[in-house]
Amino acid sequence: MIKNIVFDFGDVFINLDKTATRKAFEDLKISKLSDDEEYMLIQYELGNVSTEQFVTRFLKYQDSVSSEKELIDAWNAILKDFPTYRLDFIKKLNTSKRYRLFLLSNTNDLHISWIQKEWGIKKYCEFKSCFEKFYLSHEICLRKPNANIYEFVLNENHLRAHETLFIDDTKDHTDAAKKLGIHVWNIDPLVEDVVNLWTRKEFQQ
Repeated sequence: MIKNIVFDFGDVFINLDKTATRKAFEDLKISKLSDDEEYMLIQYELGNVSTEQFVTRFLKYQDSVSSEKELIDAWNAILKDFPTYRLDFIKKLNTSKRYRLFLLSNTNDLHISWIQKEWGIKKYCEFKSCFEKFYLSHEICLRKPNANIYEFVLNENHLRAHETLFIDDTKDHTDAAKKLGIHVWNIDPLVEDVVNLWTRKEFQQ
């Protein structure tokens, strides 16, 4: 029986355009990132590099980017809308008290800052309050699909893997969770929606 549900953020609640940042980088004449830059992006998502360090180093590596605003706008281009019906869904699920709810997202300070600004702090806090714990990779210094991030969530909250469902749009992430005995839904945002959760076999009892 499922007692706990762990949700990803991007392409589960907020819509993403995963090609938009790459296209925006190409418009800025950034065609390929070096190994050092790729490593820095991972460290930024882990919270080991501050936003100031990220922006400064990126501008240093990429002479074609003339301003911080250009870089930040390109970086945030991936982020799209948050349909109201999904907020209504998670609020209703939280109110039901049927499950323990958690959010687990690979993200970074610039993306969260954009969301807070675009949504407004009231809406952001309204969404965040639906979850018992709201885990962001740059705040906990752990990142999917590393096994330690799932173990951290299970252990800190005394969750049993076989009683837990993890929902994420990235197969590497759900595969890693599945190896620990967690039920998974590798959601396809092109044809599936989190609000149809109850059609999943885990809830057909």
